[in-house]
Amino acid sequence: MGYWILKSEPDEWSWEDQVRAGTDVWDGVVNPQALRNLRAMRRGDLALFYHTGDERRAVGVVEVVREAYPDPTDPSGRRVVVDVRALRPLPRPVTLAQIKAEPRLSHLALVRQPRLSVVPVDGEAWRLLLRMGGL
Repeated sequence: MGYWILKSEPDEWSWEDQVRAGTDVWDGVVNPQALRNLRAMRRGDLALFYHTGDERRAVGVVEVVREAYPDPTDPSGRRVVVDVRALRPLPRPVTLAQIKAEPRLSHLALVRQPRLSVVPVDGEAWRLLLRMGGL
């Protein structure tokens, strides 16, 4: 099983939007490295839903329910999307400041490549992030 962080501007697509939708497409990714990460996702992988912008915090957990397929809005055919399903909110959102303050998380792409919208998370870091979030 793989673990990820999916970043979204809450004004464009928030955790509340995802919960209302249940299962929906994760789209809008254009960065080549982030697209490679989307292509690497497998059905059943889990991801933290992370609000960017002023919030900068992980707020929930989603599951990948459909692996990468061509983005229907991309005429070039280069972009892909995945479908994700809302699983549960984090009882305590985990802020970027908390993540940066934890030395065991300093290797995360979230810290090292802050502009990347889809980043992998190793199993040990995943378990720590969930504990920090109250799960």
